[in-house]
Amino acid sequence: MSDSENILLPPWEGPAILLVDLDAFFASVEQLDHPAWRGKPVIVGGDADARGVVSTCSYEARAFGVRSAMASALARQLCPEAIWTRGHFHRYREVSAAIMAILRDETPHVQQVSIDEAFMDVSPTAVNTEHPVAIARRIQDRVAALGVTCSIGVGVSKSVAKIASDRDKPRGLTVVYPGTEQAFLAPLPVRTMSGVGAAAEKVLKAHGIRTLGDLAAADTALLKRVFGKNGEMMRERALGADRSPVVVDDEVKSVSNEVTFAEDLTDRESIEAALATIAAKVGRRLRRKGLTGRTIAIKVRYDDRSVHSVQRQLPTPTDDDLAFTPVLRTMIDDLWEPGMKIRLLGVAVTHFETEENSQESLFDASLFDASKADEAAPLIEDDVKRRRLIENLDALRDRFGDDTVRFGFELRNQGNTTGSSSKNVEDYK
Repeated sequence: MSDSENILLPPWEGPAILLVDLDAFFASVEQLDHPAWRGKPVIVGGDADARGVVSTCSYEARAFGVRSAMASALARQLCPEAIWTRGHFHRYREVSAAIMAILRDETPHVQQVSIDEAFMDVSPTAVNTEHPVAIARRIQDRVAALGVTCSIGVGVSKSVAKIASDRDKPRGLTVVYPGTEQAFLAPLPVRTMSGVGAAAEKVLKAHGIRTLGDLAAADTALLKRVFGKNGEMMRERALGADRSPVVVDDEVKSVSNEVTFAEDLTDRESIEAALATIAAKVGRRLRRKGLTGRTIAIKVRYDDRSVHSVQRQLPTPTDDDLAFTPVLRTMIDDLWEPGMKIRLLGVAVTHFETEENSQESLFDASLFDASKADEAAPLIEDDVKRRRLIENLDALRDRFGDDTVRFGFELRNQGNTTGSSSKNVEDYK
């Protein structure tokens, strides 16, 4: 941006928050890496015949009505000519990391909330006098140079910036200047605001509350009934008056992975193989982060969609999945017996060695039994040999991709996953 263009911008006083949202990120990376796919409908997601869902899709696919989180079967009906891919998540992680480095180069005050979204605090100060809009435009140019685009919302708060980022895509820049928040927010539907789900929207509409302006003026008792203790916070958001800070918090409280299966798991061998495969991913993430955890947990979702979990404490903190996988196998009896059908499995490691205080398990597990932690021996007894194997496997996968080398157990459930992926930032770090 030239100095003359900067001068023409209205002055900005007070907080300035950006929400940087990467446009159709997974699909955009696929189109970047596959030039023949550019300008065509691309869907990144799970199998249409295996309970898959759309992770994301290109804007060409969105023109047919395809949306993120839509069932893949419906997406296929809407856009039968789409190019489908399960995705290349190592590549997404790589591009996301490069973009987040750009954001942190602009300011240290960055809060990454997913693989493709981050808040930034670029509030003008006596030292940093650059206009927030100038910063946003420069970020868009720097991101575009990598081959993908982003849309940015600029406002005085995180909630305003978030809503603004969704108003004009792709490569949109929506600016809500200080003092104009209420005029911007008031006419928007209540569902526009984060925290207003389908159930809340239904109740609000039944009381004649359809816009954020209506919500801002709603009766306190009604807001408390709909949102509980967060009622007044939702009013503040609707007014654009909330001031929740951009939190730069890199502390990891858990490392986890979970998989939804195309066909329910019904036998112990398949369950054990799936747990080992998931544990291998968790162990790899632990080593990437330089973390060792003392508590392991299993989460299960059954065919009736009910969820249960169990956790155990290990004798010493570890990042070694070959050591803790046998312990996971001893935990199966707490969650499964013949005849049960398992739709989803998850593994988490918590209570890291560096933590001063215990952290709650990701899965809110209620069972804690240290007595069983030493029932199973590691898959390879010799600690030195096991560690050397893990280090060599990590090096190969870092260089050639996660599927370069696999154990036999990883092949048992090959093809029996939905292929869908969340945008949980921890899955890509």
